[in-house]
Amino acid sequence: MDIDLVYLWVDGNDPAWLAKKLACTGAFKEGTETDCKARYESNDELKYSLRSAEKYVPWIRKIFIITDNQIAVWLDTSNPKIQIIDHKDIMPEVCLPCFNSRVIESCLYKIPNLSEHFLYANDDMFFNSKLLPDFFFNKSGFPIIRLKRRRFGKMHYKMYCFAKWLTRKKRGNYRTAVHKVACLTEQKFGKFYSGIPHHNIDAYNKHDFREAIENVFGEQAEKSLSHRLRQYDDLQRSVVSYYMLAIGHGQLKYIGRRESLRIPVQKYHFMKFLFRYQPKLFCLNDSQRTTDNDRERIKPFLEELFPEKSTFEK
Repeated sequence: MDIDLVYLWVDGNDPAWLAKKLACTGAFKEGTETDCKARYESNDELKYSLRSAEKYVPWIRKIFIITDNQIAVWLDTSNPKIQIIDHKDIMPEVCLPCFNSRVIESCLYKIPNLSEHFLYANDDMFFNSKLLPDFFFNKSGFPIIRLKRRRFGKMHYKMYCFAKWLTRKKRGNYRTAVHKVACLTEQKFGKFYSGIPHHNIDAYNKHDFREAIENVFGEQAEKSLSHRLRQYDDLQRSVVSYYMLAIGHGQLKYIGRRESLRIPVQKYHFMKFLFRYQPKLFCLNDSQRTTDNDRERIKPFLEELFPEKSTFEK
């Protein structure tokens, strides 16, 4: 089967983009999960993610990079495997400009000439081992959906909310959005998936993606279009994975760190943590807790891990 790879990419240091963002939504709100600098910061992660793709999944047919009128200076757009997709190519005019990745993600299936089977990645997600298509899709062509198991299942979120209430802390935006789509899936299909997304490269079927966004959860998707920044009631893209599981068009797989590893940028020694688990996939997760000093460690680490220039670079 043909399998494409789709990235979201933004350079938050670009003066033109920054002026647009400031005019539309105001300054960054540091310390928040919804609009901090980490949401838009570029440390050339895309360059190294593409190196990892060329090295470990060379069978990818085409690579689509979704941006807001931006092109990385090092990217060779003459490479026939690369195609830049601007927001306006796939998103309704009413929600532009948009700085909410969840809204942008809901339009992935609209990419012109996108293959029926595709992978989706943020620019901070990397392949770390030679992988075949059957790592992402089963023999029936359905995506393998990777979730992290929660020890207390459905009670996990209630316990989390109670802990936040006790400590007088605000609930996390990401956890709240994921729990919301799990509840929406239960309402529609009577099935609740307590496992949460592994926050790494995911597989999708375009037909099911379209069906979930346009029809099954169309009302919720429509409401999210006006959210230029992340909000608590966004329709989070894991709703597509839960939908595919509910209708039997996805294969559930609970995974651990040796298969999919999330490395919080502010927390670990990258190389030691990576060598400890030797995962198939990993993500360098920037967040509101990350400082500029933490980010300075990213590029040297990635250069050491993926030193060979790819054919996607000038």
